Amino acid sequence: DKANMFPLLQRCCFHMPFKLQKSTSPRLLLHGKNKTTWSSVGLCLQRDACHLSRSPSLNPASVYATKLQAFHTSLPFLKKKTPKESETKDPGVLQRSMKSLKDSPKPALYLSLAGLIPFASVPLSIAVQGTYYPELAFAQITYGAVTVSFLGGMRWGFALPENSPAKPDWLNLANSTIPPLLAWQALLFKDITHGAIMLVMALGIALHYDVSLLPTYPRWFKVLRVVGTLVMVLSLLATAVLKTLLENQLSDSRNKCQN
Repeated sequence: DKANMFPLLQRCCFHMPFKLQKSTSPRLLLHGKNKTTWSSVGLCLQRDACHLSRSPSLNPASVYATKLQAFHTSLPFLKKKTPKESETKDPGVLQRSMKSLKDSPKPALYLSLAGLIPFASVPLSIAVQGTYYPELAFAQITYGAVTVSFLGGMRWGFALPENSPAKPDWLNLANSTIPPLLAWQALLFKDITHGAIMLVMALGIALHYDVSLLPTYPRWFKVLRVVGTLVMVLSLLATAVLKTLLENQLSDSRNKCQN
């Protein structure tokens, strides 16, 4: 009888849900030597299995899924998650910025890039010739002051129209006068280095106003403002650095000639 019971139990276990296996009481297993007990357990399991197989609510797919659930021991949350397609193909900040820059109107793009030529040409000329020209550096400071004043006054033109999202309040109109005041102060310095530092501060404040305080500007304009400010700041700092280096070289050469 025991030899016939194992195939019967095996068939019943593979064709019934996992909860029926767990419902077997441990006390029944203690009477394994009793033929009457084993026979009753076998008949009970066989009757339950036949009842499940005849139930119309359980199809073969659900029985198979239950069987896999009973014998599959891996946890669902331990499975590896494949990255989403949108996450793997998400472009970076630089790519989005370059796309926004290409989408800008051509007149605004070309005129803005052309307006950066006087800034970049001054340190480039000084570096190529190896000589510091105070007049050329002062011309750069003057052009920078005019540019900063233009960027400050641009906010008046944005806030004054009736349908503008920016109100002509104290915050918008008064803040637009700060960059021109700093530009005027930069022209009063006798030292070009101090004037360049003052213009760098004014450009940073103007960029903060346009990017943070007025988020209604289009994205292409904000990217254009960031690129233009970066070029202007680097050009002014490059002129100040070249001025210091060339003046030190000139003073060292004079001291050697005197000695």
